[in-house]
Amino acid sequence: QLVESGGGLVQAGASLRLSCAASERTFSTYAMAWFRQAPGEERDFVGHITWTDGRTYYADSVKGRFTISRDVTKNTAYLQLDNLKPEDTAVYFCASGQFRSAQRIDYSVWGQGTQVIVSA
Repeated sequence: QLVESGGGLVQAGASLRLSCAASERTFSTYAMAWFRQAPGEERDFVGHITWTDGRTYYADSVKGRFTISRDVTKNTAYLQLDNLKPEDTAVYFCASGQFRSAQRIDYSVWGQGTQVIVSA
């Protein structure tokens, strides 16, 4: 099971840190990913991190503003959102899987999502 937290309502230019806590039983994963879904839109890839070595990869739309990290002792992944823009408004989901992939289909365990709203 994955549980996200940390969303909220912020102004443009602000920062947030989202957390994704994994239960011990879930945690035989290779990669953790973040996706986001704006109202009426598809769920889009944001980035992923390899659990073993911390390698990261990001979508072009967030590169340089968002940072993924993990704390292996807490079984928790993080998504640092900096310099937020109104177009970043979405529900953010974390997911775990056995591949480093930007495709939703490659992730088998999903959290319930946390809402981020960025006002202009």
